[in-house]
Amino acid sequence: MGRIGKFTDAVKNCAIAAAFAGCQSVPEITRSPLTASSKPLQIGAAVEREAHMRSEMQVAKSAGDSANALLQHHSRFMAKRNNSALIGGSEARLLIDGPQTYAAMFAAMEAARDHINLEVYILEDDAVGRTLQELLLRKQQQGVQVNLIYDSLGCLHTPKAVFDTLRQAGVQVYEFNPVNPVKGKILNVNNRDHRKLLIVDGKIGFSGGINISGVYARGSGSNRLFRSSEGRKPSVNEGWRDTQIEVRGPAVAAMQKVFFDTWNQQPEAKRKPRNGLQPEYFPPLPVAGDKVLRVIASSAGDTENGIYADLMSAMQQAQRSVHLTMAYFSPDDQTIDILKQTAGRGVDVVLVLPGFNDFWPVLEAGRSHYANLLRAGVTIYERHDALMHAKTAVIDGVWSTVGSANMDMRSFLHNNEVNVIVLGSGFGKAMETMFAQDIAKSERIYLQHWQNRGLGKRIKQWFSRAWSYWL
Repeated sequence: MGRIGKFTDAVKNCAIAAAFAGCQSVPEITRSPLTASSKPLQIGAAVEREAHMRSEMQVAKSAGDSANALLQHHSRFMAKRNNSALIGGSEARLLIDGPQTYAAMFAAMEAARDHINLEVYILEDDAVGRTLQELLLRKQQQGVQVNLIYDSLGCLHTPKAVFDTLRQAGVQVYEFNPVNPVKGKILNVNNRDHRKLLIVDGKIGFSGGINISGVYARGSGSNRLFRSSEGRKPSVNEGWRDTQIEVRGPAVAAMQKVFFDTWNQQPEAKRKPRNGLQPEYFPPLPVAGDKVLRVIASSAGDTENGIYADLMSAMQQAQRSVHLTMAYFSPDDQTIDILKQTAGRGVDVVLVLPGFNDFWPVLEAGRSHYANLLRAGVTIYERHDALMHAKTAVIDGVWSTVGSANMDMRSFLHNNEVNVIVLGSGFGKAMETMFAQDIAKSERIYLQHWQNRGLGKRIKQWFSRAWSYWL
């Protein structure tokens, strides 16, 4: 079992204690068909006038162009949901796998002149982690204020000396929900900060599924197919397949706000910046592109989980395709119903899921739904040549999301998560290309073959599904 699996297993072992805090449920999503009177796209207040105009022009082009018609369809529907602002005038770049992501993130941090705000679930004390530690120490010494939020459970096996060294150098460090009855509330141990968020100088932001760990050091393309001559499946410690997004422009302010919403929860949040530093966390952000973004953060106890609600609603509004890549797929009944209903309307619903992962109960809980979905016309692929850890969706080629949230109860009810939604056919095309590449390296699951699986597998799937709320 890999490191992530050990952490998840630790959470499961605390489930009985956490149960005293009560069980939550996902919001009920009611289909709201669009009408001719639907209000137009509203842009967040942080966007300059030029960004507003560019965004309105982008979503208004519909005559004779199916992609733009779909874009207008989804943007007008999203404007009806007020969970967070739609922000125009930004640019978004897709980053595939660890090497490309680390190159972009580390370059941005090296160029930092004012501050680095980093929020992570896992920060390993391995080669990748030590490279980051050295970079953060160096930037702090250069007068750049570094602020770090790390999850206590995610970093359970990271030596405390790592964070002590950073603190001593002036880095402000926040341990989220300490796994220690003396420091934290034991009944909240199930609530984890699963976000991966980096903001540099308030001008460039990164988010997605990639932790700071050596498992991402090799790209997923470096693994040989499991059908190769040696017949070996890759280890959970090599070549993980994941996705990140790089954002520039006005939407970065929304990412910064997500970081400080968490930061301000710590007891020392009101403390003055050390070393006399006065970072400018919210600088003016000029137009950087023509994309419309929504940054959605979710936390345990939310009245409505915005990530879940927007994803479910977008699938309900899909007209052409729903393409999902999910690392941990253990959906609730409503999600299953929406997937089936969407496929039943003739929409191309395709899932690319892991063929193996670091914690088998989650994998088997998802597989327990395969037969039901396949019968409804949903197409399912499993990827076996690399550990699939991405959490992405592209709908109708114009509605895309990259983030930290999986399609499971842990992400939607127990964890702090953050996703970035991008409206636009250009970014959607890049997402579709990435999705096609994942399919090309995956195996399709057929209903007839799946129904012939053995009794042992069925029992494992039944057992895992019964515990899906806590996985």
